[in-house]
Amino acid sequence: MSQRKRRARGAWAGAVAVCLLAAGGLVSLPVPESAEQPAEDGRNAVTATAPDAPLGAFVGSGADGVRRLAALQRWLGGTNVRVGHTYLPGDHWSRIEGEPGFLRPWAQWRRAATDRMFVLNVPMMERNEEGVPDAEVRRLLLRAASGAFDEHFRRLAWNLVEEGVPDTVIVLGWEMNGTTYTHRCGPDPKAWQAYWNRIVIAMRSVPGQKFRFDFAPSRGEDAVGWTKCYPGDSAVDIIGMDSYDQPPGETFDEMIRQPYGLQKQVDFAAQHKKRISYPEWGLFRNGDNPEFVRRMLNWMAAHKPLYQTITDYCPHGVWRCRENPQASRVFRHALYDLPDSPTAPSAPATPTPPQPPRPPAPARRDNCLYVDLGRYLENWFGVRKVCIRLGLLQRLLGRGD
Repeated sequence: MSQRKRRARGAWAGAVAVCLLAAGGLVSLPVPESAEQPAEDGRNAVTATAPDAPLGAFVGSGADGVRRLAALQRWLGGTNVRVGHTYLPGDHWSRIEGEPGFLRPWAQWRRAATDRMFVLNVPMMERNEEGVPDAEVRRLLLRAASGAFDEHFRRLAWNLVEEGVPDTVIVLGWEMNGTTYTHRCGPDPKAWQAYWNRIVIAMRSVPGQKFRFDFAPSRGEDAVGWTKCYPGDSAVDIIGMDSYDQPPGETFDEMIRQPYGLQKQVDFAAQHKKRISYPEWGLFRNGDNPEFVRRMLNWMAAHKPLYQTITDYCPHGVWRCRENPQASRVFRHALYDLPDSPTAPSAPATPTPPQPPRPPAPARRDNCLYVDLGRYLENWFGVRKVCIRLGLLQRLLGRGD
């Protein structure tokens, strides 16, 4: 017998055993974490507020990411995941142009409901993550500012319009204030600004387009203050920010106050009459930090971004990353089973019969011995641990003496 078959047989046996114990009252299957009542001492109390903004996540680049959006929505109790977010590969110009096979699954997802939003990160240079030195980046930016690469972006715009997503939000040259990407601004901010404007003009020249362009630096000064890269109001529709739980800024208050931090983004956007966004945010250097997730959700609830998409893979994520259980609980509690925003555009609703009210979640039991079911049985029951009620267990053991 193969190892896979032995595991499957073990899962069946375990499932049957748990069902029999539950039927006899010996085992309690807990409700999902999102429905648990907070402990009386308040240590598990969740105070995060759900942002009044379209919710999304980066959960994969291609068709796998599209499929995972539905699973994320189920994990959030049906809360509408309205933002699909992905990145064009930046290795070759042919891929920056947006190959139809890559774009099509996202376009189909976007067109399936009128209240959805497609967010696409677009590199400004090929070899975008190959560690190109500053001197070469400067030469490339000067060529770009003279129009050498305009045609690649016209082709991207044509491909997006042809696929039926002319209203895509384009996060162009993201984190340009850093040192990672070939499309960084620091080696020549003036040439970078001119290049951004050329790209926007090229893409807006395509008939039928309704693109919005999101200028999204990383939080903080990084290699260069991001305001030095700002290309001008006529070529920017949204002022975003990528914000992870990492320095600069050890606490969330420092992340707000730091030069070129969260408050600077809000103030700069208000000055330029632009909406804000958070195309990337999540955990990082400080591990499973529920306080960061709570404060970030509350910040977005207060400042109302156009959209927000958490980066959901390890170490940043809260759904697919089991390394962050406390932060996951905060995120899920805040966003679980939310009604759709009454101000958001939506597809015509199909009438459905009224649903009975959800029964209140049972109080947590303290007289439990919790047993870890493992990942296989978690897939069956939706929970990782079960409560073996100690009183009944003691009585049953007593009967066997």
